[in-house]
Amino acid sequence: MEKNATSSSNILQIQGFDVPPEYTYPLFFSLLLVYTSLIFSNVGVLALIATEKSLHQPMYFLFCNLSVNDLMGNTALLPPLMSHVLATERLISYNQCVVQAFYSHMFGSASHLILVIMAIDRYVAICHPLRYSSIMTNRMVMGLSAGAWGVSLALVSVLIGLTVRLSRCRSAIQNAYCDNASLFKLSCDDVSVNNIYGLFFTVLLFACSIGGIGATYIRIALICWMKKNKELNNRALQTCASHLLLYLIMLWLGFLTITLHRFPNYPDLRKIAHVLFHVVPASLNPVIYGLQTKSLRDKITQVIWRKKLIPM
Repeated sequence: MEKNATSSSNILQIQGFDVPPEYTYPLFFSLLLVYTSLIFSNVGVLALIATEKSLHQPMYFLFCNLSVNDLMGNTALLPPLMSHVLATERLISYNQCVVQAFYSHMFGSASHLILVIMAIDRYVAICHPLRYSSIMTNRMVMGLSAGAWGVSLALVSVLIGLTVRLSRCRSAIQNAYCDNASLFKLSCDDVSVNNIYGLFFTVLLFACSIGGIGATYIRIALICWMKKNKELNNRALQTCASHLLLYLIMLWLGFLTITLHRFPNYPDLRKIAHVLFHVVPASLNPVIYGLQTKSLRDKITQVIWRKKLIPM
């Protein structure tokens, strides 16, 4: 009887973070500050690129992809998480949980593939500077970006689709957020297909991103070593080091989140890793790609000075 009752319920109870009462509001306002700052910075970069015609170039279009993805992933995660921090009873509908899981996995998949495209863009810019404008055309970048979003959409749709087909015999999400693994753990059905496809999804995504970025940066390093050009080496270091560091942070946090699903004794560490996987790249992207790109940095400086010079 209990199984039938819970399987028909559309309301799920989400575990959330076990926060002592005295830390509830500090945690809430910390999350609010983080969310507000990343919204402001990413929307600011998007608005600046959209309004400045001189920035309508392939490289900046890739920045837009990254900012849109960061906004999407964190809007799906942080507002519900903040409401659950304050709530005495943490409830979420099954449909809302599925939507949050879908956008969370879309964020992760698109992040990897967009960074691969950005690595290719850096390779062409550093190793073939005279051919850059003929190779990385607007059409080429739009095609690569559409491919990244399309592949992510297809992979994640199958991932979530295999989960929503399952019946439910539980109504408690053992997590602070909704993801695919938390959703199919609600079922008492055989989830072998879900586990196999989930493994395929993870291996394919990590292999493509690690292989693509690894091959690209190895090629850049070899060309810099063979040419022994100080100016080339400095440009490669300036543009690639931050990109690679950000990718390694995202890769490590993503791998940690996936791995900790297999170790239920560390639930809080898994929750924190997932939140950091969303928040850290989204907070660093506007700083790294905005302030380290000369054209975009100059435009930001111009806008700031323009506002200072305009009388109030």
